[in-house]
Amino acid sequence: MINRAFLLAAGEGRRLRPVTDTVPKCLLPVKGRALIEYWFDLFEKYGITNVLINTHHLAKNINAYLKMHNREKIEIHTYYEPTLLGSGGTVKANKVFVKDIDSFYICYADNLTTVDLRAMGERHLSNSKVVTMGVFRTDRPQDCGIVEIDARNEVIGFEEKPKQPKTNLAAAGIYVARKEIFDFFPKTKFFDLGKDVFPKLIGKIAVHEIKEYLIDIGTIEKYNKAKMEFSI
Repeated sequence: MINRAFLLAAGEGRRLRPVTDTVPKCLLPVKGRALIEYWFDLFEKYGITNVLINTHHLAKNINAYLKMHNREKIEIHTYYEPTLLGSGGTVKANKVFVKDIDSFYICYADNLTTVDLRAMGERHLSNSKVVTMGVFRTDRPQDCGIVEIDARNEVIGFEEKPKQPKTNLAAAGIYVARKEIFDFFPKTKFFDLGKDVFPKLIGKIAVHEIKEYLIDIGTIEKYNKAKMEFSI
């Protein structure tokens, strides 16, 4: 069982302003609960017991929230970034968090989802790839990291926000990675998984199509959509 996860929550939420001027994205309320609570529900449900959350924008708000909403079944660690490190830079800076395990989840906290993390983890453990990438079908591929796959559901192409997308299969911001991923990280402190790492891993990525509910709460439009339609 894979029981450790990075939950990336440091983003400023610029496209959600003015809402995120006072509330960090991961604490935005959906159906009366903070977005991050739905992640904690998933982690508890699927046996993920250790979670590292990176913070930056309104970090004090997140820290205060975590103190007031303790989860007994989850050991929560926080990592404050005075300067944003990017999705890959955060994982690199916290290599010690996963030093004694083979595989771990990387999840973007601004996703609202009911994804079956156990099924995704089992898909990962059944293959030898460095990364198993959660993917979904999108009607706006120009806004996403777009994936090309072969008949074996292995990635043969990846492009971040292409002007002329080749498919409508998009990276979901939910991944399972083996510790070998660190071998493909650049030497810089700041870098992004989609732009700087995944293109190097062509041939070393499997996909798991997410058919459960999934929405990236990155804009006011999507936030309002999630508030209207989400149900458990």
